[in-house]
Amino acid sequence: MPSSLEQEAPAAAQPVCGFLPSRASPRILFAAPGYLRLWSAGAIGNGMRWLELLVAGIFTWQATHSSLLVALMMVARQLPMLLLGTLAGVIADAFDRRKLLLGQLFGTTVISASLAALAGLGRLQVWHVAVGGGLAGIAWSLELAVRRRMIGECAPFGQVAPAIAFDTLTGSITRIFGPLLGGAIFETIGLGGAYAMSAGLYAAAAAAILGLGFHQERRPLRLSHVPAEIAEGFAAARANPTILMVVLVSIIANSFGFSYSALIAPLGLHRYGVSPVLVGLLAAAEAIGATIAGIGLSAEWVRPGGRQTMLRGTFLFFSGLVVLALSPWYALAFVVMVAAGFGTAAFSIMQTTLILTEAPAQLRSRVMGIVTVCIGTGPFGVLAIGVLSEAIGPPAAILVMALIGLAALVLVQVRVLGTHR
Repeated sequence: MPSSLEQEAPAAAQPVCGFLPSRASPRILFAAPGYLRLWSAGAIGNGMRWLELLVAGIFTWQATHSSLLVALMMVARQLPMLLLGTLAGVIADAFDRRKLLLGQLFGTTVISASLAALAGLGRLQVWHVAVGGGLAGIAWSLELAVRRRMIGECAPFGQVAPAIAFDTLTGSITRIFGPLLGGAIFETIGLGGAYAMSAGLYAAAAAAILGLGFHQERRPLRLSHVPAEIAEGFAAARANPTILMVVLVSIIANSFGFSYSALIAPLGLHRYGVSPVLVGLLAAAEAIGATIAGIGLSAEWVRPGGRQTMLRGTFLFFSGLVVLALSPWYALAFVVMVAAGFGTAAFSIMQTTLILTEAPAQLRSRVMGIVTVCIGTGPFGVLAIGVLSEAIGPPAAILVMALIGLAALVLVQVRVLGTHR
């Protein structure tokens, strides 16, 4: 059966960004001006997000020596996605997505500039960083329903999967250089310098979006209809086994898997006794693997196999976390997380691609909003791993969470996909 995107091919022949190539090839992605602007804004925004998460974690650990408070920094950044994700999907249909993206980028510029100013004055405290992270999280809650959907809309016709793969690959690259840059800047010019850099780059990303030509058909926003529209998105997700799998695996990965990153700072500084630069390198290890895998996927040297690709990739990621938790050596931990990154590449690419190809066009933003909520469940996992870490230490906490995640993935495989091959 053809996907929903294939069924709508006649309508898609007039893309919203006005670009229709003669043939499908990853090489022509940048020939679409809208895609280029959205890609560059995403690259900058993702890079600065990871830079800020790392420096906030190092600053908090040095100020408090509490792994729970380090974890709470990530909670502050992710909680708005849980609370606002479904609403973001409705808003993205009712308002100009270009203006929403500009608001997101200008808002994060102001937040980072404010934290840089406080640091420069010597008045920055842990609670300031937490509040700034929460405000940035509100802006970030629009990412999937706004910029990621626009990526699919501005991709050349027939190139949705390679376009998403290349955007995901770029996100993996930013997860390498963001933490590395953050660790180096923190070690040389301090927290204020890191936030000043992010403010300047957020502003550059906003400037790129100012020149974006983009058209969308907006649906009127009726507040009384919002609950029904959100419920319609949930019904679509529940009725489609593939979308339901994406939703459940996204919850599992974000609650039990990616929460490990909240403990990278104490793990590197305390267990391995390495410098902030090497902490940043360990934080980037999984992204290095995801980048290597993403190159092959985005260039279509390796073709993803659909929902099983997402599930198997997530299994690989959790298996890597088990080895990370048991590793007594920094070098082994680094190599294992590079290998785990192959799994997260498959997970991340298919998470968006499956929604864009399976969800009805009129429901895509709302389903994307639901996936945003799934990502927003991460704070529960971060809180859990933070509490566990206080009680049994960071390595044991990562191990417990990874084993729970593996068990949950087995249930999804058996109960959701077992009768839907």
